[in-house]
Amino acid sequence: MSHPKLTREAIAAGELETFMEDAERRGLLERMPDEEREASRDATLARFAPGEDVWVFGYGSLIWNPAFHFAEKRIARIHGLHRRFCLETPLGRGSPEQPGRVLGLDRGGSCSGMAFRLDPGEAKHELGILWRREMISNAYSAAIVKARTDDGRLVRAATFVINRQSPRYCGETDLDKVAYSIAHAEGWLGPCSDYLFQTLEGLHGLGLRDSYLEKLAARVRAYQAAAS
Repeated sequence: MSHPKLTREAIAAGELETFMEDAERRGLLERMPDEEREASRDATLARFAPGEDVWVFGYGSLIWNPAFHFAEKRIARIHGLHRRFCLETPLGRGSPEQPGRVLGLDRGGSCSGMAFRLDPGEAKHELGILWRREMISNAYSAAIVKARTDDGRLVRAATFVINRQSPRYCGETDLDKVAYSIAHAEGWLGPCSDYLFQTLEGLHGLGLRDSYLEKLAARVRAYQAAAS
């Protein structure tokens, strides 16, 4: 089955918005109003001082498919938050009948990923693209984190932290249950397992390891092998 790609062009053309508006009509999510999303973007941008570089920290699909323009990217690490499959999705990587899971940053631990520095003159526009992609609903909260880049700099970066008050937040930590959901779910953007495997491949390409994702991927492959 062929699946569309979440490209910059598709986001800018409003294809994602059209899909989400249809999903809202079907009662699958409550879409964040455009004005609220823009206010969130502007409030986040205002937290950077005049002349301060604007960075974005990516920990999941932004690593292998950022879909926004940037001036520089560096491997980086943050503390106090960790990467986890804690957001249920009945849409892009799942269905109402078999919801999938996607990543969010949840409390505790640390996380390595990619930090992207935006061109100062393009920061507002590029964050607009990013917000239209990530802030579709109230599933995430925009946050500013301190990220240590691989060249030793400590930078402030915008990122997306899971909203624990969202009805789609999954506190479930049983690895087998999470793996089962990922192994069997498929949605508009493709199999949920592809999202996991591409994220893991992206991390490996940076020379990074994530034991949680490694264990999860092994369980997912076992479920898929058993079903084939």
